[in-house]
Amino acid sequence: MYAVIRTGGKQYRVAPGQTIRVEKLDGEVGAEVRFDDVLLYSDGEALSIGRPQVENTAVVGRIVEQDKAKKVLVFKYKRRKGFRRKRGHRQPYTAVYVDRIEA
Repeated sequence: MYAVIRTGGKQYRVAPGQTIRVEKLDGEVGAEVRFDDVLLYSDGEALSIGRPQVENTAVVGRIVEQDKAKKVLVFKYKRRKGFRRKRGHRQPYTAVYVDRIEA
């Protein structure tokens, strides 16, 4: 059993018991989250493809972590001009444990 959901402008293939990292969501650690934007659902035998979403289907999980990803360095450089800029960026994310898929 698996589903494809859309959240944060990205698509994720999820299955029960899986932990996924998505763009930052509001909520505390331990709070339940519900993804209603299900694009595809498979129960192992039948495959339901949404147009654009699968009706009466949702993915339910709980937040296990609110954190920031590893630092990405952004370095700008222009040769022979003495121009250098070094900046860092840490993207916030939410780790969600998928409990079940309701169909």
